[in-house]
Amino acid sequence: MCALQSNKNFGIEVNFLTGRYVATVHNDRRQAEWPPHTSRLFSAMVSAWAEDGQDATERVVLEWLERQEPPNISASDTTCRNTVLCYVPVNDTTIIRDSNESEENAIKTAQKAGQTNPEEALKLFPEKRKRQERFYPSVTPYDARVTYVWSKVPQDDTAGVLDSLLSRVTRLGHSSSLVSCRVSTDPPTPNYILSRFGESIRAVRRGQTDVLVDQYARHHGVKRRALPYENARYVKNDNGARSQYFTPNTSGDWVVLRLESDSRFWPSTQATRVAAELRSTILNHMEDPVPEEVSGIGPDNTPATNPHVAFISLPYAGFPYADGRILGIAVSLPRSLRDESRYAVYGAIGRWEDSQGTDKAPDADVGKIGLKLGNLPLRASRQVGPEPLVSLQQGMWSRESRRWVSVTPISLPKHPGSLGKGSASARASAWRKAESAVMLSCEHVGLPRPLNVTVSHEPFIHGAYPAARYPPFEQKGRGGGLIRRKLVHASITFEETVRGPLMLGTGRFVGLGLMRPV
Repeated sequence: MCALQSNKNFGIEVNFLTGRYVATVHNDRRQAEWPPHTSRLFSAMVSAWAEDGQDATERVVLEWLERQEPPNISASDTTCRNTVLCYVPVNDTTIIRDSNESEENAIKTAQKAGQTNPEEALKLFPEKRKRQERFYPSVTPYDARVTYVWSKVPQDDTAGVLDSLLSRVTRLGHSSSLVSCRVSTDPPTPNYILSRFGESIRAVRRGQTDVLVDQYARHHGVKRRALPYENARYVKNDNGARSQYFTPNTSGDWVVLRLESDSRFWPSTQATRVAAELRSTILNHMEDPVPEEVSGIGPDNTPATNPHVAFISLPYAGFPYADGRILGIAVSLPRSLRDESRYAVYGAIGRWEDSQGTDKAPDADVGKIGLKLGNLPLRASRQVGPEPLVSLQQGMWSRESRRWVSVTPISLPKHPGSLGKGSASARASAWRKAESAVMLSCEHVGLPRPLNVTVSHEPFIHGAYPAARYPPFEQKGRGGGLIRRKLVHASITFEETVRGPLMLGTGRFVGLGLMRPV
């Protein structure tokens, strides 16, 4: 039973399981609909009710819902896919009759052969039907969750029945838009607000359940029909959008250095090597004493326990033609960093640039820095203005999302055991321990325990490299000895929205465990 408190709003939460929503606006087949209209959701609920016994109690709940005022809506921004014109091929009527056979004789032949409803079969295969145009516009929301928020809260028994009905709704819009729906006991703050002016969104009108049932009696799901609705107008108020999200304790500002085009040949498997060289260079140009928040080294040469400065390699990943090359490097300054430590980092970068002889025009904001990796020199530039490369934009890595995937593998804080050897039960136990270690890594950076974690040797995003391609990662333990960490890729889903940048695992300060919002 889903319990609701009387002093809270009531919501219906729709999660798009594929991360995409495919549906057209009612007056333009080429345009994608967003946010999903309330009447479309209600029709999906009525369909679920009709297909599963037409329970009388659920019918009463549907009629209660249609009498409420239209809900406000919480929905993120989206990116749109280019709409491509497709054609449905003409059906081959020779399947049920010879090309020279008349329709009357085809029906008699089919009846003798025991075929059922040959007349209906011929209707489905019209002989001279022209090819049919089809459009499949879709959007990819930044947060694959949409919540409809009503101000009136139902009774507990009504909410429970409604939750059971919503659990049977499997799609919204096109059949490829798979969804999971539920009653939300604590809905987010809406950003689409009812207004006398603004965007028109189809809402539910009184008596809509009866209208849908009557219409189905006529079209039976195969003939043309129009979705019943009434118009409701909304204004988009981003200032009133959901502002509650979790942030890791390592998140903060970045200082990004972009590698020059002739230096972008290092694969992300060398992320720790590049990050370690950046760290060494920054520390070499820092005045003594080096703050613990920068070096990551505490008293008695032990690892620091509080969040400190991280050094990150930024690879090209998550795009169709991504190849995993390192495009830039970043110095990540956590929000908890004290001002004196922050100024120490900026001062070190300035001294570094001065020591390299910045190749800077009088009116330019960009300095060229020579960064040496062993005997191999790299060239990097610090750009103060807008960054054209998306992979080097902090906003891309810090976007709010509930699902995150690793771009560089996560070094686990606890060794799970062998993931590829031993008995089947031993391997299964090791994989479960690896998932638990990833969850522990989330808690280490101040995030709630994830809703779901999937770990793998292989990456979950295009352009990332398998964990086995990375060199062994060793760290000094508290006892002084070296500990070899296990590396895995992970896909993580949180119950609530998380805002990055997000780095996980024991190697999060030196280029490993970089997560990308999906």
